[in-house]
This record gives sequence, structure tokens and C-alpha cells, in this order.
Amino acid sequence: MSSGYAELLMYIAPEPIRAANEQWLVRILDHLGHSRLNAAGMSLPGLWLSPQLLLTQTCGYPLMTALRGQVTLVGRPRYELPDASAGNHCSLILARADDPRRSLAEFFDSRGVINSKDSNSGMNLLRQRLAPLQRDGRFFASVGLSGGHRESLRWLREDRADLAAIDSVTFAYLAQYAAEEVKGLRVVARSAFSPTLPFITAASTTNRQIEQLRRAMNRSLQDLPDVTRVLGLPEVLPASESDYQVLLDYQREAEELGYGRLR
Repeated sequence: MSSGYAELLMYIAPEPIRAANEQWLVRILDHLGHSRLNAAGMSLPGLWLSPQLLLTQTCGYPLMTALRGQVTLVGRPRYELPDASAGNHCSLILARADDPRRSLAEFFDSRGVINSKDSNSGMNLLRQRLAPLQRDGRFFASVGLSGGHRESLRWLREDRADLAAIDSVTFAYLAQYAAEEVKGLRVVARSAFSPTLPFITAASTTNRQIEQLRRAMNRSLQDLPDVTRVLGLPEVLPASESDYQVLLDYQREAEELGYGRLR
């Protein structure tokens, strides 16, 4: 029996989501006849770049920057959730519901927060959306780094920041299963659409193995209708790097407007 690392760590909350992803992974490994290596203590970059990686999910922006040429794409999820469908999602740009500012332009000189500097949904899509509104390369008075989308939401709720971009899949999961985490917040604007977070495997994986892996993922979703329902995920679509080129296009658009760094 072959073995490899298999972890789905991009959407691990609330608990029903974590449990559904775990159930899905177990069934995928069953179909493949693979055993699972213990990834406890591994960093995300360490997992993504491991030659023993069987399956994980990453963000599209690092896929096209730090990971490019070092991992192999398996596919992208077709979520059917609010603001996520047909293999695409977006960011919801949020503020507190009681903030009197209504348009994005009114938030100039406000306090921003991002989950990480290499996040597509938290940084890249927000940068592209704000680029036409920046002045002399700046939009925010300050930009905080929260470490995660749920923490960015906490910063908003606790009045530590005024504006954040949250992955629409994350927001949909929280709205359904942990509504208190989005209570008192509202959508100011939506970003451009981008392809959903890609599933990846080790760089050495052959095309035949990729097809087998994607078939096992889809067969497992068919086996587990409750998992499909909880995740809002009926299918994993084929994907290629060209699907994710748009993320670099968004970066270039911002740079051409003088807003290469979100600030």
C-alpha cells in the first residue's frame, strides 16, 4: 500500500466543515488504497512542498507565485454556495453594520486588516478592488495582519479594524454554522471573481495518477451525500495553471495603477 500526506486545511471551521472534509479524505484514501502519513507539526509550506504529498488544498495566489512549478494541480472545487459557483468564488469586503460609510471610496484612510500577505481572497482581490480608489499608492491609514479570516472578522467585530476582505466560501460556512462570527457585519462590496482554491499533489505525480486522484475525489463525494451537502461541494473540476493566471492579471492591474502593495 502506498502512503502520502493528505490534509485539507484551508476550510477547517466551523466543526461540521472540518468533520466533513475529514470524512471525505478518509473515503478518498479508501478508494485509492493509500495510507495516510502523519502531518502533525508540519507547516503549510512544508506540507505543500513535500515530495510525499498526496493531496491538499492551497490558495491560488501562492500557487502562481511561491509554489509555481513545484506542485501539480489536481483540480478545483465547484462549490455551490452564495457567491461561489461554477468553480469560482470571490471576496466579500466587509465592515461593521453600524459603520455609516456605505461605499468603498468612503473607507479611504480607514483601518484595514488582511489575513496574510500572500492571500488571494484577503489581499490580492482586495488590492485589485481598491486600486482605482488609492491616492499616491495608499488607501488605508493602517493595515493589520490578523493571521486568518476568522481573526479578521474578530478584528472587525471588536472595532480593531474597519474593512476586511473575506473569502466567500469561508463566509458562507460561518454564516450557516457559526452565525455569531459574522453577526453585526455587512457587505460593502464584492471583489472580482477568481477560481476556487486549488487541490494539489506532489510535483512528480503523473497525469494518469492525477486523473485517478480526481476520480477518487468525485466518487467519494457521490458516496457521501451528507458531505456534499455540508460542504456545498458536488464536484471537483479539472484545472490548469492557465485558470489561475487571472490572479496575476489582478496583481498587474493594481501595479499599473500604482498600487502594487496593499497599504
